[in-house]
Amino acid sequence: MTNTTDYTPVSLIKRLIAIVYDSFLLIALFFIVGIPISILTTFIFNAGNAITEEHSLYFVNQVIILLSLFMTSVGFYVWFWTHGGQTLGMKTWRIKLVSDNTQGITQQQAIERYFSALFSWVCFGAGFLWCLIDTKKRSWHDIFSASHLEQIE
Repeated sequence: MTNTTDYTPVSLIKRLIAIVYDSFLLIALFFIVGIPISILTTFIFNAGNAITEEHSLYFVNQVIILLSLFMTSVGFYVWFWTHGGQTLGMKTWRIKLVSDNTQGITQQQAIERYFSALFSWVCFGAGFLWCLIDTKKRSWHDIFSASHLEQIE
């Protein structure tokens, strides 16, 4: 177990680069999930024909597809964070997510971290920029989810 006061914090640049790496994997997952769901909904809602804006279920179709992609991203991060504390991008840049109580990340912490990270982005990245002024280099989602990123030596 590591001491939460004795770790090497991760720089903002490394955090952002790891996010870019993970984005490539997420895009591939979006194709794997989105294409079958899109095909399935066109057969269910419109007998296999394209669902255009004029179709009465166009909005429902869009919501189903976008919700499935959103749930894919939630599942991606929650699974990786709770199973070893690293996504592929984090492994590449030797970054590990650790709970402040020195135990593994719980599913609740991972979900809190995911949604607070979204909030950090919605606030024009202010939650990420916070690590530039925080003495422990923590972002908003680090603080909110009682976790932090460590640089693995």
